[in-house]
Amino acid sequence: FRSGLLLRMLPRRCSIFKLFCSLIILGLFSVIWLHYNCTINSSQSSNDDALVHKSCQEETDNSAWGPHKIAIIVPFRERFEELLTFVPYMHAFLNRKKIRHKILVINQVDHFRFNRASLINVGFLESGNDTDYLAMHDVDLLPQNDQLDYGYPEKGPFHVASPDLHPLYHYSSYVGGILLLTKQHFELCNGMSNRFWGWGREDDEFYRRITAAGLQLYRPTGIETGYQTFKHIHDPAWRKRDQKRVSRQKQEQFKIDKEGGLKNLKYSVVSRTELTIEGVHCLIINILLECDLNETPWCVIN
Repeated sequence: FRSGLLLRMLPRRCSIFKLFCSLIILGLFSVIWLHYNCTINSSQSSNDDALVHKSCQEETDNSAWGPHKIAIIVPFRERFEELLTFVPYMHAFLNRKKIRHKILVINQVDHFRFNRASLINVGFLESGNDTDYLAMHDVDLLPQNDQLDYGYPEKGPFHVASPDLHPLYHYSSYVGGILLLTKQHFELCNGMSNRFWGWGREDDEFYRRITAAGLQLYRPTGIETGYQTFKHIHDPAWRKRDQKRVSRQKQEQFKIDKEGGLKNLKYSVVSRTELTIEGVHCLIINILLECDLNETPWCVIN
């Protein structure tokens, strides 16, 4: 009944055969059109991806921005939720200031206590010949004022997170958080001491190294945002710091390490991994530090 009704609805001169041929031709035309459209879209997508990648590379290393390039060295362990914020934020911040840069995350994967100073030493040695100055940069400290200077610190070390601006630490000899140095000046100080396992005190010892090397320390001027100049994204309830002082560490923590630094640093690289976060590239270097238990038994906690 239904087929008969359909035939009566067709024009008299239209046969079943002609209808079938028309449907075949229409189907072939649809297939050809879809194939052409998908090819165009795929080609456009590939071109867009290539342009995005090229744009990202040019933004981090645009030679028109000047002759200097900074290595952002991030001492790191198990702080990935903060890293996800840090990398794209700092990339955008430095781009606005037209600072050529690359971000190196030095990830400590051994079982010793965290050693921020040794990780910074590793970052200096692994930073490559394409950079000529470095930023010792905490992963949980984000600059909020575009007037902060991240340029080449030719005259001497430049403490971006100065005591007048840092949200937590305000004593005059503080040089932690964010500190810029030329590679020549960092090497002149023999890097940082490797004796500081656990949290804290390595910056205070490095301040004495800067002074002993005859270098003048510079800090920002004309910044009117005070303690709101930086955003501190560390959650102490979630990420408790290792502040224990064990064995001889209580007595050693205030001493100057006259021998240790770049010259006696011992480490091995496990792997190097390129990581992209929101289109921004950074290099994760997984490293194993070595500890002499006779010299610094406090690198482990029994």
